[in-house]
Amino acid sequence: MLKIHNRVLLLLVLLLVAAGGVLPFINHAANRLVSGEPMVLSQLPDHALLLLALPTVILAGLILVPTRRIPLFLTLFVAEAIFIAALVLMGKTASWFAQEGSSVARTSPGSGLWLGLALCLLICADAINRLTPKALWRLLLNLQIWIVPVALLLSGFFAELSLLKEYANRQDVFDDALSRHLALLLGTLVPALLIGVPLGVFCYQRPSWQPSVFSVLNVIQTVPSVALFGLLIAPLAGLAKLVPWLGTLGISGIGVTPALIALVLYALLPLVRGVVAGLQQVPRNIIESAEGMGMSRRQIFWRAEVPLAMPVLLRSLRVVCVQTIGMAVIAALIGAGGFGAIIFQGLLSSALDLVLLGVIPVIALAVMLDALFKLLISLLEAKQP
Repeated sequence: MLKIHNRVLLLLVLLLVAAGGVLPFINHAANRLVSGEPMVLSQLPDHALLLLALPTVILAGLILVPTRRIPLFLTLFVAEAIFIAALVLMGKTASWFAQEGSSVARTSPGSGLWLGLALCLLICADAINRLTPKALWRLLLNLQIWIVPVALLLSGFFAELSLLKEYANRQDVFDDALSRHLALLLGTLVPALLIGVPLGVFCYQRPSWQPSVFSVLNVIQTVPSVALFGLLIAPLAGLAKLVPWLGTLGISGIGVTPALIALVLYALLPLVRGVVAGLQQVPRNIIESAEGMGMSRRQIFWRAEVPLAMPVLLRSLRVVCVQTIGMAVIAALIGAGGFGAIIFQGLLSSALDLVLLGVIPVIALAVMLDALFKLLISLLEAKQP
C-alpha cells in the first residue's frame, strides 16, 4: 500500500496542478488598458506543457518517498526547475507574441502563472526548512533559487513582458520612487531609534511608567494610517504658515514631513516593547554575577544586559522595518512619493502592470530586509552562551 510521507508537498502539488490546468497562464492584450485574452497552459505549444508536466510528475512521486536528505534535495531541485521553466516559457511566449503582434500589444503573466510560481517557492521553502535548521544555509539555499531568474532578467530575456515595458517607459520615475522609499525608511528608523530606545530603557528602569507609556503608544497604533496622515496636515500647515522659515526647510502640511512623523509614531510601540522585553529576559543570575565581579551599574548595562537583549531588540527592529516599508506606500496619498505613487497612479488608470511595478519592489525590499535580520539574529544567538 502506498504511503504519503509529505502531506505538505501533496497539498502544494495538487494546487500546482490545479493552477496549471485551470487558471490562465498568459494574458495577451492589444494595449495596456484592456484586460486582454487569457490563455491556459494547454493552449500553448505541446512542448510547453511537456516542459512543466514532466517535472511535476517527478515532484508528485516524491510525496511517496521518506523525507530524508537526498529526497529533500531532489524536491528542491525539481521545484526550482519548474520555477525556472515557467519563467523561461513566459519569456519565450512574450517574445513570440511581440514578433507576431503590434508594438503596443502587451503580454503579461496570468493568475495561473503567478500562483504556480508562488507554489514552487513554497515547495522550495518547505524543503529547505526540513533540510537544515541553520539560518545561514537556509538563506544561501533560498538565494541560489534566484541566480538564474536574475541572470535572465539582466540579459533582457523578459524585455517583451508588459511589466518590463512599463519599467523601460518609466525608469526615471522608478529610480526616483526607489530612492524616495529608501529615504522614508531611513528617515523613520533614525529618529525612531533615537526616541524609542531611550524610552524603552526608561520604562525598563521604571516599571511604574510602563502602563502609561504603552497606553499612549497603543492608542497611536490603533489609529488608521490614512487618518493619522490626515490629522497631521492641518497642524503642520498652520505651523508652516505661522513660522515661514519652516516652509523653507520643506515642512508643510503635505509631503515628506507628515509622512515621517506618522511613520515614526507607528514605529515606537514595537520598538519600545522590544527594548523592554529584551532587557527583562536577561537572566537575573548573570546580573548578580556581574555585580559580584565589581562591575558598576553602567558596565553591567552595556556589557551584560545590552548584548543579551540585542536579539530581541533586532526582532522588534525587523518588525519596524517591514512595517515601515509597507506603510510608506500609503504615505504617497499625501505627496510623500515612493512606490506608492506608482501604485496609485496604476490604480487610477486601471493599469495592472503599473500597479505591479510598484508592488513587486515593495515586497522584494520587505523580504530582503526580513531575511537579513533573521540571519543577523541567528548569528547573535549562536554566539550567546
